[in-house]
Amino acid sequence: MVNLKCFDRIIVGPAEVKGRRTSVKYTLEFDGLRKEYELVNVYPEDIDQRVLSAFFNVAGIVPAINYTLFSDEIKLDLELDQVDLKFFEDMSRVTARDIFVNRIVNRTGLIREEYLPNPEDVTPEDAEPKAHVSAEKITSKDIGPVQLDEKSCGVMSSGGKESLFTYGLLREMGCNVYSFFLNESGRHWWTALTAYRELARRDPNTRKVWSNIDRLFAFIEKNMKIVVPYYWRKNREIYPVRLFWYANYILSFIPIALKHGVGNIVMGNEFDDPSGLTFEYKGIRHYYATFDQSLDFDNYMTGYFKAKGLDIKQWSPLRPLTPISMLKIFKDRYPDLIPLITSCHSTHIENGVVKPCGTCFKCNGVQLMLLAVGIDPRLLRYEDKHIETLPQRIARGLIRLEPSLIQHSIYLATQRGVWKQGKAEPVWHVEMLHFDNINATPTFIPHKWLRRKVLDLYEKYTLGYVKLVGDKWVPMTREEIERIKET
Repeated sequence: MVNLKCFDRIIVGPAEVKGRRTSVKYTLEFDGLRKEYELVNVYPEDIDQRVLSAFFNVAGIVPAINYTLFSDEIKLDLELDQVDLKFFEDMSRVTARDIFVNRIVNRTGLIREEYLPNPEDVTPEDAEPKAHVSAEKITSKDIGPVQLDEKSCGVMSSGGKESLFTYGLLREMGCNVYSFFLNESGRHWWTALTAYRELARRDPNTRKVWSNIDRLFAFIEKNMKIVVPYYWRKNREIYPVRLFWYANYILSFIPIALKHGVGNIVMGNEFDDPSGLTFEYKGIRHYYATFDQSLDFDNYMTGYFKAKGLDIKQWSPLRPLTPISMLKIFKDRYPDLIPLITSCHSTHIENGVVKPCGTCFKCNGVQLMLLAVGIDPRLLRYEDKHIETLPQRIARGLIRLEPSLIQHSIYLATQRGVWKQGKAEPVWHVEMLHFDNINATPTFIPHKWLRRKVLDLYEKYTLGYVKLVGDKWVPMTREEIERIKET
């Protein structure tokens, strides 16, 4: 059995709601030590204190879900109901498996060698949560009747191309759109800053919640003996352990959603090609480190809200749409939003302007796709030196996109005459709409009236529909397409 224990006990609580400020204490007990940190959210407007308390408490337990592999006990010392406790237990099992496979067994360079298991010795039991979870303050809270509008959508916004496209798309479809920004206290917020400043100026529905959750994660992981010291200097693309945090962002915004009758939490989760993936390692089900961006997670959260008595649906309109097709629509229909995009997690500020680093894996992929569809990367604040040296970085493999997407992007860029490095053949299905049983099912948008309108728009910019049969993409018939629109 692999021993990854770092903590004797993690205590989450007590929690406090005071005006627009909410807080919950995290206490780590290990090696005779006791260390504390306070997770804080600050809201931009007055909210019913009962609602704020009910949903901040469950948002507050989300960070602890990442550490059930590494602690003997997790004590939840704050008021929850049975639905919240089941959420914690369900998410802990999924997250522990995803972390074990993708951050422990698969070497990242961020875990000390002496704690890494021999892959040959791994069993499914190694990936199960180790912590005993105790929760003594189980209550039943009635937040009263809530009227929600199925045409009101809260878009979880990061400043990236997917969330900004989703904002533009739903606005065009006639929805009442709110942009929800979580202002992390560290530099990661700089990625969202350009979009937030401009949308806050243009759109009164823009909302921001300030949180120090990023510093809480850093506090916990700096105290884990299995994590290499100064891990942030070794790899800025991934974190050493944590994989589950979007639920905290979403639950932090539910009080605002309920106040304004928002009936949809909409994510900008893009198309992921599942062909050739097993989603299993030695009998351990996992999500390649992306569970909280998956369709399964969206469906779970919709069920969670229903169990809480709320008709809130969580979904993403991007699931069948490849990034190339999305950017083609973006260029044609929402050009006013393109300069707001920041797709880099290593940004810096020059003269008050947030600029991408221009050379990381994420920047390289974005620049390639922009060139492929004819968008000038300089609109996103990339510099000539970044664009001119892009072919060399891609040739060195410094890009993290699916091979089919890289090949087709190079093909399109070559056709436009902007790519002079060698040749590439097109990939026939990349500019088509993709459906499968894992990432993009026919009900990817739960509202039929909206799904039909969105697909009618997508059809103007794509070359048809495909479905996944085995590991192969095959064209869909007109009858199959109509069934998706009518399901």
